[in-house]
Amino acid sequence: MAKKGTAGPTTAATTALTRAGLSYVAHTYAHDPRATDFGAEAGRELGVDSARIFKTLMVETDAGFGIGIVSVGDLLDLKALAGALGAKRAAMADQQVAERKSGYVVGGISPIGQRTPLPTVLDDSAERFETVFVSGGRRGFDLELSPADLLTATRGTVALIRRT
Repeated sequence: MAKKGTAGPTTAATTALTRAGLSYVAHTYAHDPRATDFGAEAGRELGVDSARIFKTLMVETDAGFGIGIVSVGDLLDLKALAGALGAKRAAMADQQVAERKSGYVVGGISPIGQRTPLPTVLDDSAERFETVFVSGGRRGFDLELSPADLLTATRGTVALIRRT
């Protein structure tokens, strides 16, 4: 696996990973400001199968806020995520709320190093890969790390939370 803290910008995510002693590889690419499908852009620019690129989605449940991490090619199953978070129902969080709670901008929301740590669930499809990619805390910046290290960094759990 990769060296710890390889070249890239310093963000709350990279700081959290370094402090925890977790290995990752930083990947930067030129973000197109017209792009709105940030995950697809990352896969294209990095030359990585989109199944390995994971998006961070914040939800609001009847039990509070939470994070779901699913492959960019998949849709989040809100009912499954609610259940994994111990709630009855979930809805996508408002974009401004997600930015405020995470400390990141949409398109660059990392599941790691968020301003307000939230219960986090990683889709079980991540376990098929040695490493996965998540946002590093900026548009045009992704972190590659093992699913196990991602779970350690987020204190997350694994469940089937994608629509099948």
